[in-house]
Amino acid sequence: MSKQISRRDFLKLATAGAATTAVLTGCGPTSRFVDREPYRKMPEYTYNGISTYYATTCRECAAACGLVVRTMQGRAIKVEGNPNNPVNLGKTCARGQATLQGLYNPDRVENPVKQARGAQLSQETLDWNAATQIVADALTNTNPSEIAFLMGMAPDHLFDLVSDLAKAIGAPAPIRFGALGMFEARATLSKAAEDLFGSASMPFFDLENADVVVSFGANFLETWLSPVAFTRGFARMRRGNPERRGYFVQFEPRMSQTASKADAWIPLRPGTENLVALALGRLIAEAKGGAIPAAFASVDPVAAAAEADVIFETLERLAQTLTNAGRPLVIPGGAALGQSNGLATAEAVLALNALLGNFGLPGGVFISPLAPAQDAYHRPASAKEMTDFIAKMKSGGVKVLFVHGVNPLFELPKQLGFAEALAAVPQVISFATFPDETALASDYIFPDHHGLESWGYQRAVVSAKPVLSGAQPVVVPYFNTRATADVFLAAAALTGGTLAQAMPFADEVAFIQSKLTKLVGEEGFFAAPEINSFTAYFQQYGGWWTLDPSLATPSAANAIAKRFNASAAEFAGEGEFFFLPFVSPTLGEAGANKPWLQELADPTTTVMWNTWVEMNPATAHELGIENDDVIEIVSEAGSVEAPVYLYPAIRPDVIAMPFGQGHTAYGRFAAGRGVNPADVLGVHFNEAGDLAFAGMKVTVKKTGKIKVLSRLESRIGVYGEGLEKE
Repeated sequence: MSKQISRRDFLKLATAGAATTAVLTGCGPTSRFVDREPYRKMPEYTYNGISTYYATTCRECAAACGLVVRTMQGRAIKVEGNPNNPVNLGKTCARGQATLQGLYNPDRVENPVKQARGAQLSQETLDWNAATQIVADALTNTNPSEIAFLMGMAPDHLFDLVSDLAKAIGAPAPIRFGALGMFEARATLSKAAEDLFGSASMPFFDLENADVVVSFGANFLETWLSPVAFTRGFARMRRGNPERRGYFVQFEPRMSQTASKADAWIPLRPGTENLVALALGRLIAEAKGGAIPAAFASVDPVAAAAEADVIFETLERLAQTLTNAGRPLVIPGGAALGQSNGLATAEAVLALNALLGNFGLPGGVFISPLAPAQDAYHRPASAKEMTDFIAKMKSGGVKVLFVHGVNPLFELPKQLGFAEALAAVPQVISFATFPDETALASDYIFPDHHGLESWGYQRAVVSAKPVLSGAQPVVVPYFNTRATADVFLAAAALTGGTLAQAMPFADEVAFIQSKLTKLVGEEGFFAAPEINSFTAYFQQYGGWWTLDPSLATPSAANAIAKRFNASAAEFAGEGEFFFLPFVSPTLGEAGANKPWLQELADPTTTVMWNTWVEMNPATAHELGIENDDVIEIVSEAGSVEAPVYLYPAIRPDVIAMPFGQGHTAYGRFAAGRGVNPADVLGVHFNEAGDLAFAGMKVTVKKTGKIKVLSRLESRIGVYGEGLEKE
């Protein structure tokens, strides 16, 4: 990216191995030698007043949505979806649009630094040669068993590189984690698929082609798995068939944005999703006649409805609707699986789909295909696996920790003890782009490029087609940052010996090409006879994917034959309220440092710039609590304080809080704003090792304080506040 070349050399490169038009639009393997700079130093390929477009991949979550970024005179000015990418087909979410505010964020880490842990970035600035030597020394002078890599859920090419590096030196495989994966309960869903289907891959729910959809807490229009893809599928489900509008029912204790789009929202008691799914299965089996399958033989639908606080006749009508549907589909979401019985709930819902006979049929359940150049599905670590890793850190089993793409000091519940474990690690090296909590608790920060300045690829976990979404820089890096992959490759070269031989790549792009080589000659969205041409097309189109779906059909036999225990979840704590944290639909797990997202009104409450507690008005009035009263929420794990939002679409025995605020660092727009609901979550897991984040009970205490929430809605229009009473 920084090598200077003449016009003559550029024209030579443009004719070597790849289409000239591809290179001139910033694509092709030679494009890493071309500077994309602001107009102060105009590159030869840029013209005044003419935009240049680059295909890349969004890094705001791990869904692998494709982007097309409009640049002008070396500056990125607009982001849109890539219409070719099968994941999002030209659409983006708010977080994808706001990725520009990460690129231009004033609080980015601008240079590699050595710091005292917990200090601000005013310590010792290093050059990259020194930083690379520090990484090389850490790899060389540390027992490989005591080296650990903690990675985020994106990007995949870096995870692949670090996996190869760890294998080469004999270190443990890198661990992946992300708060979104925790709230999605990915480990639970993949474990359920493994138990019933014999495959740990993610199930694929064909929402687009279904005509009746029942969801148990799956907020697929907000943050679950691949929200842009599911939103597009939901629109097709609703409007794709001119003869019938799709019917949608949502079971969950609070009305989420997804539930607000449903034909029926059924606020069942938390932890009873397993009972309701089994009860629906029993009623459907009875309606079909014949023997009751073993999966649903143990449930009493009347008793289950009573325990779930759902009208039995409602379940009967819904069971009849599912029985009569041509393409019924039932989806298990993170809120239902984040319980002590989450694995049983996931398996019960999959068994219900098997009973409906939708496996392998349009509008049904499939097994997601592996992405191109992928040998197995690598799910993020469960909270239980993170707890085991934390215990290893505390015991002195980790001497060097490399952290990239994840902020566990913020994303993990405090009670898991990551802060104490991190203090026990002698050397911590962060590759954070922003000064988040974990970066400031590290010895070194060697900042990675922003996603729009980076090469790479990301695999789509939930897609009908195998998709490998490609990334390329759309601008030259604005600060003295360096690709983490290049840092590791340079460090490997410095160490020499077997590690240098195992990682012989000149740079990050050469490594990526080595992974793409196996796709050369394969039939897909494009085909190319050799790697340079393939790489040019890969960058031009924003990735590679097959033309046709490659979904596998699971076997229904095991799901129907397995006998399930019909029981509700167990809750930790002695409080009177069920506590339900949910990922903010606007901020996600890492959007709090972007003012566009802070200013974007929450879709159900319209609150901005803060954290709130959702409470049913009837409950609040009984406790003498009004809008904007600050209350203290106390659990067995800790407490937080936040103002109340009177929300009528929530059960009276449930209170809810969004996750996304509560940073103590992470820049001026995020630090000191709101609270983190993870601080009141305890160390409780379900059978798959996922955190039972929805399995806490809490008490509520009035503080006597008031904090007026910033919100877009008219308080008079919603609650009639301020109107004179007749």
